[in-house]
Amino acid sequence: PTILDGLSWLNLIWDGELVRQSERVDRHVEIARQLLAEGKAYNCYCTPEELVEMREAARRNGNPVLYDGRWRDRDSNDAPVGAKPTVRIKTPLEGNTIIDDLVQGSVTFANEQLDDMVLLRSDGTPTYMHSVVVDDHDMGVTHVIRGDDHLNNAARQKILFDAMNWDMPAFAHIPLIHGSDGAKMSKRHGAIGVAEYREDGYLPEAMRNYLVRLGWSHGDDELFTTEQAIEWFDLDHVGRSASRFDIDKLQSVNSRYIQISDNNFLANMIRGPLTEFCGRELDTVDMDRITVAMPELKKRAKTIIQIIDNAKFIVSKRPIEIDNNGTQIITGDARSLLHELKIILNEISQWDLDTIESTIREFATIKNISLSKIAQPIRVCLTGTTTSPGIFEVLLILGREESIGRIEDVARH
Repeated sequence: PTILDGLSWLNLIWDGELVRQSERVDRHVEIARQLLAEGKAYNCYCTPEELVEMREAARRNGNPVLYDGRWRDRDSNDAPVGAKPTVRIKTPLEGNTIIDDLVQGSVTFANEQLDDMVLLRSDGTPTYMHSVVVDDHDMGVTHVIRGDDHLNNAARQKILFDAMNWDMPAFAHIPLIHGSDGAKMSKRHGAIGVAEYREDGYLPEAMRNYLVRLGWSHGDDELFTTEQAIEWFDLDHVGRSASRFDIDKLQSVNSRYIQISDNNFLANMIRGPLTEFCGRELDTVDMDRITVAMPELKKRAKTIIQIIDNAKFIVSKRPIEIDNNGTQIITGDARSLLHELKIILNEISQWDLDTIESTIREFATIKNISLSKIAQPIRVCLTGTTTSPGIFEVLLILGREESIGRIEDVARH
């Protein structure tokens, strides 16, 4: 479910019905039994202890740790009484297995370095390496695109395709993603599950854009639509070296997608979290304010979480809570200034950005104070913090009645 939820969020919708290996065990066993009947596979009666000794002996002698094929040509009558065998495929003993990879080029594996792969375990269950080949064939898979850490598996899987006389899909083994420090991607490099990026406030279209650019390029294009990605993407421009996952770059891409997103779309996206924050259903007035505020809220936002945090003041219930930095701004002098300004703001004829700004600037000039001496106390009254969108914009967003009410809540104490 987690993988499917992640793909759905990214709007990467799959073709056809879901196929689960666990539901196709009978088919996998059938193919293994067919190979056994055709002499292309055999029963191996090695005990776990024998396999351990075999590996340790290989290490002592400096040889590759491979199964030595000791049951390849032995009669099953020699098997220990009651022993349950595994089924192994007969890998060619000589020559090479060649994978013509669409990214890595032609890669040659000496067959003597490939041991006889297990198809069925001793309990009769199929191995992943066997099942995936059968499923790829039955599903008509034409391309297998996966990490280059699976390149060695392609050689073993080709042996199975050849044994069944099946057409093999084209393989493309792409480089793994590393962290910004060049080391293999791990938890310390940041979120590793798709759901985490969603929870951290990334847009799915930004995530798709960033991911497709990891290890692939289309000239100097950085941002492009999904339709363009579908049209442009090809395996010829996938690099062979590992890509570096840069969270700062992802945030930059996400920020640019936020800037071009529709304001109503973003307002509706943050409605749920803001409802949870304030503990009440948002009404039309709330949503209108949020939509009006959105151009300011998204200006410097790198994630949707930042927009939510910066929009909380809009839906906060009066009297709003003031943080520690804010309380230091509200001195006795600040309250006196706020009380005077409240009266002036209540009398202005037009509640628009130009009138609000000119009124406050004129007030600062008359009082012979810098604009910040009054702007910061206003900001604290309206938002409860010392950081917010532009103070004139905040006054416009909240409207005359709400703004003056919040100022009065602080000025009268």
